[in-house]
Amino acid sequence: MRLHDLLENKFRTSLPDINISGVTDNTKEIEKDILFFCVKGKTFDGHDFAKEAIEKGAAAVVTERDLGIKNQIIVDDTRKAYGEICASWYNHPERKLKLIGVTGTNGKTTMTSLIKEVLTKSGHRVGLIGTIRNEIMGEVFETDKTSPLTKDYMELLSRMVKAGCDCAVMEVSSFALEQQRIGPSHFRIGVFTNLTRDHLDYHGNMEEYYKAKKLLFSRCDTAIINTDDEYGKRLYSEITCDKRSCSLEEKADYTAENIEISQDKLSYDLIGKENNISVSLGMTGKFNIMNSLQAAAACLEMRIPEEKVSSALSTVSGVKGRCEIIPTGKDYTVICDYAHSPDGIKNILSSLKPFAENRLVCLFGCGGDRDKTKRPLMAKAAAEYADKLIITSDNPRNEEPSAIIEDILEGLKDSSIPYDVVENRREAIKHALVTGEKGDIIVLAGKGHEDYQILKGYEKIHFDEREIVAEILKEI
Repeated sequence: MRLHDLLENKFRTSLPDINISGVTDNTKEIEKDILFFCVKGKTFDGHDFAKEAIEKGAAAVVTERDLGIKNQIIVDDTRKAYGEICASWYNHPERKLKLIGVTGTNGKTTMTSLIKEVLTKSGHRVGLIGTIRNEIMGEVFETDKTSPLTKDYMELLSRMVKAGCDCAVMEVSSFALEQQRIGPSHFRIGVFTNLTRDHLDYHGNMEEYYKAKKLLFSRCDTAIINTDDEYGKRLYSEITCDKRSCSLEEKADYTAENIEISQDKLSYDLIGKENNISVSLGMTGKFNIMNSLQAAAACLEMRIPEEKVSSALSTVSGVKGRCEIIPTGKDYTVICDYAHSPDGIKNILSSLKPFAENRLVCLFGCGGDRDKTKRPLMAKAAAEYADKLIITSDNPRNEEPSAIIEDILEGLKDSSIPYDVVENRREAIKHALVTGEKGDIIVLAGKGHEDYQILKGYEKIHFDEREIVAEILKEI
């Protein structure tokens, strides 16, 4: 592509209309005729490699200041410019799709899965960008990133367009928003689930975390907001786009009545300003009432007929790693869930508590090299609802598992709940299964869909809790 076509008159340059072979902000991808963007991160500054990029044959570098080198293009914000140029490189796929973005701390994966299911069964050709996987028309692509990086994101949207997709549903993380990974994307629908303590190792405090999430609602047509959440209430009052409130507690644009929840399913009547439909799905938990309510609201705002929303949701039986029952053949129940924050722990345990015929047992750990302050808070949340805890490791990364566990135990100093400490996670699961009693519900929290552990030196090993449980049951 020619440089001037790529820039689309958005950025000034006196450079001639040279050929560009590609775009990147990754120093490892620098090659002849590439356009290199000098992006500054928390620990890395691409400006330090600008001269080297030119020496390696880059056609030009995009910078935020005059570096005194040839073939530089100076812009106000290289992150923003990179997003816009990546969109231009892939011929603006974000303009050719109806985008639905879901942000918040908890519920994003479940909600995007529900929305995708409804849209697909309503005749739309749908792409999905999520924590667990990416999908294009039902074809699954595994991912290890919460949100794809800028160029990867635009490439993925481009592939969706080429495959014939007309809609894309996306989990939009705070990282994606703050780092402008989604480029100039504009969303038909933006959904806010909730905001609880998470990722503060990156954002620093809850206010900055909130501001990052709020960015989605400056680039959407209609917002679907959980106003039962305190940050949701605040967001609803602050944003200026078209907006719809969702609540289980007070009058709102979308509410749920006649709620019924059992151990493996739920149902309710969705009451909206223009829509009243019956909702039933093979999932449990009060939190999934709100997840499905917001998903249904998003689809109704997309003008999906009521009967199609209702019928599509009735076929949903759950999402991998979200309150997922692992078959055991035993007289107790084992559930795998991604809960890795205080609120996530609270949600899963409070939802299951009424269905425990005997004890509610929670096994969990905390990730290393992440926000340390949430560790005792997770313990307190677990102790509030569980009858027994098994404290173990999660993804320790470069921290000692024993040190992480000590942080967790700080939250149990004022609690009388019985707990066991088993540092090795596989051995902890074995301990849970061996000591399980008739009527117990045993929750394996923190891993969910993940089929790996990250150990010291960021060594990644295969660790699928479904497989682990099956192996242990053969041993005992």
